[in-house]
Amino acid sequence: MLHLRFSQRALRFNFPARTSRGSLAEHVAWYLHLSSTEAPEVVGLGEAAPLAGLSPDFGPAFPAAVASLCARFNAVGYSQLTLSDVPALVGSEWPALRFALETAVLDWTAGGQHQLYANAFSFGQAPLPINGLVWMGDAAFMREQISQKLAAGYSCLKLKIGGLDFATELNLLAEIRAVAGPERLVLRVDANGAFAPADAPDKLARLAQFALHSIEQPIAAGQGAQLRTLCQSSPVPIALDEELISITDPAGQAALLDSITPAYIVLKPTLLGGHAATRHWIALARERGIGWWMTSALESNVGLNAVAQLAGEYEVDDFAQGLGTGQLYLNNVAAPLHVAGGELRYEPSGAWDQPDNL
Repeated sequence: MLHLRFSQRALRFNFPARTSRGSLAEHVAWYLHLSSTEAPEVVGLGEAAPLAGLSPDFGPAFPAAVASLCARFNAVGYSQLTLSDVPALVGSEWPALRFALETAVLDWTAGGQHQLYANAFSFGQAPLPINGLVWMGDAAFMREQISQKLAAGYSCLKLKIGGLDFATELNLLAEIRAVAGPERLVLRVDANGAFAPADAPDKLARLAQFALHSIEQPIAAGQGAQLRTLCQSSPVPIALDEELISITDPAGQAALLDSITPAYIVLKPTLLGGHAATRHWIALARERGIGWWMTSALESNVGLNAVAQLAGEYEVDDFAQGLGTGQLYLNNVAAPLHVAGGELRYEPSGAWDQPDNL
């Protein structure tokens, strides 16, 4: 008989005081542990870590939802479980929890070794290229991060913009391009919806001089008509991020992409509802010739591993994924995930900690 229980960990941020996220003290992650009475040593582990300000399921009701899921699951008395069983157990209103249960099922099915998929990344045979993330902060702090990322060998940087004076942000981009041209360094920016629709065309035109790969979510989500116009006219390719989060109906997802026609979509499985939901977005994008990349949403290494192994199911070649968040916490779950030279690598023989241990 299968058994589902949960644990949690308050992850303590390792953000320097100068970053815009320095005011955040911790991020609570909930872990689902799936096992059977016949082989209790085989445990499938999944992480649900809804993110404040972004996740639809973040809030005071989430702990009760986790406890309720485990209670309902154990009351039924499952002897087997597959991904197709998950939607009936976890509604679409709990995307982080659905991601966690899917991950636990995949892990348990594969023997509880945290190898969710049989691909080159999961087997430790091929790393995933990742972008170096430069956090918002004062100009000096951002310059420091940029210098460190370039020295570490990243060929793709992603800068959060919209938190400083726009002229200062343009100067930072100019400094980067003076050191590394587009043939050496891919530059992405993420505005997190910071631009006003009226100002966005001028700002995009000024950003275009730096040969940017893309800009994520230049205006706030929910302004479909304005975003459609921007995608049609922007000299910088636009990627949708927050725009995707609340669209759970498959017909609505297809309609969104058909209407706005972005150059790219950015996929965060914790926010979108898990593995199957992310695969569906990828299928829709491919049908329409829309590019995509996958990114973590500040999960611990349990969730990061799941997102990375899902990305490993696809041929990403040298297209950088947003998976460089494993060093954000002082008390992360220890895992054999390693970042070097702008790549994330998984070592199957490496040691894992368990969330219960701290």
